Amino acid sequence: EIEPDSDFTAKDFLFASNDYIEKILKTHRVPIIIRGLNSCIEKLVEDHVFMFNYKYNSCYIWIDVERSILNCRVNMRVDKMVNAGLVDEVRKIVIADADYTKGI
Repeated sequence: EIEPDSDFTAKDFLFASNDYIEKILKTHRVPIIIRGLNSCIEKLVEDHVFMFNYKYNSCYIWIDVERSILNCRVNMRVDKMVNAGLVDEVRKIVIADADYTKGI
């Protein structure tokens, strides 16, 4: 489990993903990696130490969306989240004197 206040880098993602992929494969199931930052996925696929492309049979599906369409969908999703109570939810977890320079 990853703590919400931890610094979790693309390299950390690489190590964690590799561990989970191995565990899933041992159960004779197919690991599916979805979402995440492109930089994390690229690091996983391109890293020479783990040799992801050589160790695993892989299928990649990338969705390329025109920026204006993506922005419209993101804006609608954010509006929906705010209307569903996101601001109140965040207010409940914010600590007034916390250091949020590293993100939450």
